Amino acid sequence: MTTKKQQPLTIAIASPPLKGPGVPLLSQNRQFQWYRSPVTSYTIYPVVPAYAATFLQSKGYRVQWMDYVAEKKSYEEFLRDMGERDIDIIAIETKTPVVQQHWRIINDIKKRYPSMTCVLMGDHVTALPHESFEHSNVDYVLAGGDFDFRLLGLVSHLDGTNKTWGQGIYYRDKNGTIVSTGGDKRGNNLTKLPMIDRQLTKWWLYSGDNGNFKYKPNTYTMIGRDCWWRRPSKDGKAGCTFCSWTSIFPTWRTGTPTQLLDEIGHLIDIGVKEVFDDTGTFPVGDWLKEFCAGMVSRGYSSKIIFGCNMRAGALKQSEFRMMKKAGFRFILYGLESVNQKTIDRLNKGTTVVALEQSVKWAKKAGLAPHITIMFGYPWETKEDAERTVAFAQKLYREGAIDTLQATILMPYPGTALYDEAVKNKWLRFTDYSRYDMGEPVLTCPISDDDLKNIVQDCYHAFWSPSYIIRRLFEVRSFHDVIFLLFLGMKYVSKLLDFRKKGYDG
Repeated sequence: MTTKKQQPLTIAIASPPLKGPGVPLLSQNRQFQWYRSPVTSYTIYPVVPAYAATFLQSKGYRVQWMDYVAEKKSYEEFLRDMGERDIDIIAIETKTPVVQQHWRIINDIKKRYPSMTCVLMGDHVTALPHESFEHSNVDYVLAGGDFDFRLLGLVSHLDGTNKTWGQGIYYRDKNGTIVSTGGDKRGNNLTKLPMIDRQLTKWWLYSGDNGNFKYKPNTYTMIGRDCWWRRPSKDGKAGCTFCSWTSIFPTWRTGTPTQLLDEIGHLIDIGVKEVFDDTGTFPVGDWLKEFCAGMVSRGYSSKIIFGCNMRAGALKQSEFRMMKKAGFRFILYGLESVNQKTIDRLNKGTTVVALEQSVKWAKKAGLAPHITIMFGYPWETKEDAERTVAFAQKLYREGAIDTLQATILMPYPGTALYDEAVKNKWLRFTDYSRYDMGEPVLTCPISDDDLKNIVQDCYHAFWSPSYIIRRLFEVRSFHDVIFLLFLGMKYVSKLLDFRKKGYDG
């Protein structure tokens, strides 16, 4: 049903306060977790919601940016402000471990403000769109990762501007039947997106203690969606079997190098010192060469630091040197496991040899390589996991990596891994709130205590004498000392995470 108002609709892009053992790292995360650090806390800049807010405002709609997690405001303040700001439509990004809380929040909103339109978006509702209608009074569910385009299509239909709905929208018809406008297999053209309005989206709230950054203030960009590695797995789904973004971004798309360079120029103007582009895998080849050349020719390489995700084996040694010259510092690789059978089963299309060569070339070029690892595979033994730990510690000792992240494998709905887990009866429980990396969800040959100890062992490598001595020799400024101290606090927090039991709220 469409509605018309004398003035433009007001849309809230909202992140309501959530109950849990820490700060919820929700948006811009493929895997959800609670950040439990007693010393530092941060939220990650939500790029796609920021595009959605900017897109709507550019079309004349009134937009309220209401991230009450980042602003550390209470739930009571959130409910009160929803009414005082005369919100017509509220859009919330959700993920598996917090979707139940979001259902309760939507029901609260509808009780207090019955005429307010509630929208859910994100990877969980993309996988299971009907579920949210069964458990809440949500009005619309947006499927797919392009909910910046989707939300604009919905809003412009609701106010009568457009007769069509756009694709990927679920809603109840007049008979109460859940219907869909259909999906979009191609994805939207990212060159049509406006540059994010950082003021509107309060970028400074997210510019602090994120461990992926060395310099403050910092922020995220996302020029592509998602990863150019799209080889189908056995079930036909493209990309890595565990990644939730493979289901919401079914095709690889990217903006232009000039588009990103213009955005970098704007970020320099507002005082940003470091940027991380969270495209699943940063573009390579001629695209990367053009971007690096632009960073140098525009003088940006001396004014801002850059980081990105990369695939093992994707770059030549000379390209790492090119990136360093262009201002790159941080480069993130997904190792996941040192066991090739696991890498192949995850459909990563990489090898351990390629990973080791890539991080060593990156480090030699002056970059700071970071690797991610997961444990808790149903097919891996304790000995398999220990080989991965030993390999990570070896990379630390040899100075091939600067940092790492170790987590417990999570099977999210919509992924090929989840489908495999259901088929093989690997799921230990189905309580979504426990899918937060605080405990293993899948059956595994390794005991829970051993699994947490294994994760801790990866972080213990940070405290090895060889690593500490090497990092001290790399210190060139007082800022380097502060960064090392911050990393130490971060790793202490990670050790604490895996001493605690999973949150059962």
